[in-house]
Amino acid sequence: MFPARRCSSLLHRDLTALCLSSLGTHPKKSGMPKESSLKSSRHCRYNRVHHPPPPRSNSSPVLLGSLQAVCQMGSSSSSRLFSTLTQTLSSAPLADPHVDPEDYEYEPVDPDALLRECEEVLRNRPPRLHRDFIRTRDSSLQNSPIRIMQWNILAQALGEGKDGFVRCPMEALNWSQRKYLILEEILTYRPDVLCLQEVDHYFDTFQPVLASLGYQSSFCPKPCSPCLDVHNNNGPDGCALFFSRHRFQLLHTTHLRLSAMMLKTNQVAIVVTLRCMLTGQVFCMAVTHLKARSGWEAFRSAQGAHLLQQLRDITTQYYPEMGQEEDNRTRVGESEEGIPLVVCGDFNAEPSEEVYRRFMTSPLRLDSAYKCLSEDGTTEPPYTSWKIRPSGESCSTLDYIWYSERAFHVDTVLRIPSEEQIGPDRLPSYHYPSDHLSLVCDLSFNQQPHRLM
Repeated sequence: MFPARRCSSLLHRDLTALCLSSLGTHPKKSGMPKESSLKSSRHCRYNRVHHPPPPRSNSSPVLLGSLQAVCQMGSSSSSRLFSTLTQTLSSAPLADPHVDPEDYEYEPVDPDALLRECEEVLRNRPPRLHRDFIRTRDSSLQNSPIRIMQWNILAQALGEGKDGFVRCPMEALNWSQRKYLILEEILTYRPDVLCLQEVDHYFDTFQPVLASLGYQSSFCPKPCSPCLDVHNNNGPDGCALFFSRHRFQLLHTTHLRLSAMMLKTNQVAIVVTLRCMLTGQVFCMAVTHLKARSGWEAFRSAQGAHLLQQLRDITTQYYPEMGQEEDNRTRVGESEEGIPLVVCGDFNAEPSEEVYRRFMTSPLRLDSAYKCLSEDGTTEPPYTSWKIRPSGESCSTLDYIWYSERAFHVDTVLRIPSEEQIGPDRLPSYHYPSDHLSLVCDLSFNQQPHRLM
């Protein structure tokens, strides 16, 4: 099986039968089948964004064949990984409640081949939004920039069952093709670190597919995900953080349940400490998703205060893997202020909110990468999310990439698409899979690696 086709079996899964397959995997533990992903896709005829919904056509023979092979191999089985994710939906005991998807080895997949396959599946849909990178300063190869991608991908259960996008046809939200739009966006920009929110297809799609592309990952579901209220859901949504295992060494992982006003909340965060294997420099990456809705501004501010305190504690810790040499701080690229930090998230907060000001004035000395797009370098984009719901149209700046300004330079930033590009029906749509735009930037360390690294 060719690499791209091997990944097809990961991308196609009949959730009704919970079809399983061991295609393209080598479990480290015996007796552990590798699950595949989701249904086969359907094609649509090309139209402009504002045209009527494109007609459907059949799946390509290769992709359909992959699905049939998967179902033949595992149509009577149930996935332990999937059961772990959806344990709250069933009263049956789990066969193994401690399954770790990282216990699997995945045969590598060529990202270019997989991107071509995504484009082929989506060939009759409107083309994706074209966005240019804006260079903010001159950089050199010695800087080894780190590409960061932040994106609320829209939980499938919420998109179909709760969010009420009144101008978006339900067919445009069909997972059989929307997953390809999401993956196409990721493959187009090839981030070194990928931070996602509203992930409710982690175990059956994103973890196995991105693992085959060379990413290691961590997933933290919401304790009481609203996805669980939707019929035929795929389990709770949450935050997921992916990083290139070829570029970074994982030193530590922390999952946080955010608190506000002395109460534990339904919002979470993931913080990982990474060492860049190209430079030896150490930094922390965090991803979060704060409370939504107007009227909850004070609540979000309290969540942000708790997160900042936790980040301050984490970035001042030392781990055995970092070494104990006297000059360790210089070697790993940190300072007396702690390990450098990048925080990505859907904050559900405009720049006028207190939680934004908390991050801007934090002792962690954070700045927002997307301010680099403004002429004066002090203004956020006019929007990162644009949607139409029964309550009306909402055009808001909610998503951010924060970084330690003492430690990083912003080299490039991905431009925000124009109103004309987004289209009159706004997001999501046939040509874009989420109501939030992805944010992408290249960061490089201010200091060069230590001469001994």
